[in-house]
Amino acid sequence: MASSSSIAVRELPLFPLPEVVLFPGRPLPLHIFEFRYRIMMNTILESDRRFGVLMWDSVRGEPAAVGCCAEIIHFQRLPDDRMKVLTLGQQRFRVLEYVREKPYRVGLVEWIEDRPPEKDLREMARELRQLLRDVVHLSSKLADQRIDLPEDLPDLPIELSYWIASNLYGVASEQQALLEMQETHKRLERESEILSSTRNHLAARTVLKDVFN
Repeated sequence: MASSSSIAVRELPLFPLPEVVLFPGRPLPLHIFEFRYRIMMNTILESDRRFGVLMWDSVRGEPAAVGCCAEIIHFQRLPDDRMKVLTLGQQRFRVLEYVREKPYRVGLVEWIEDRPPEKDLREMARELRQLLRDVVHLSSKLADQRIDLPEDLPDLPIELSYWIASNLYGVASEQQALLEMQETHKRLERESEILSSTRNHLAARTVLKDVFN
């Protein structure tokens, strides 16, 4: 067990979720109905309102080793002791060991952060925002409806990298890989590859739409 002087290591209740990857600064609404997690939420609400979200790896039949701490910022009690909670992603963590499995998992975790960047990433972030605008514009054209990027799109490269990662859909394994990266520029580079590929795909579909309409 870690000594009380070790700030970077703590016990954390853990909530494995299939196909869900939480990122720092991003919201995650949850509907709590399973008995063990109702117990967990009631316990958390009496302490610091924090628990860990881990993606459940269905292929390996176990949770991922790296997750993100969630803080309950709003909750609503429903009939049958069910609960709706709105959480916000905080720090990322790595599970060192499980200290309890029942009634819910509790792990000993260490916090992890991105390493300080060796170069200025603002230009890379600017190019990524332009890629985002291109993808949204093409998506709007294909859907024949207006789609807008949020006005509060993050400026800081690391926050932008989390925002983009959290908004990738249907690719939980890719999101998990982005969550585990500890270098902001590598996360931005991978997201640039994904968005460039998406833009090219959408552009080709837009050309076809223009031809046949």
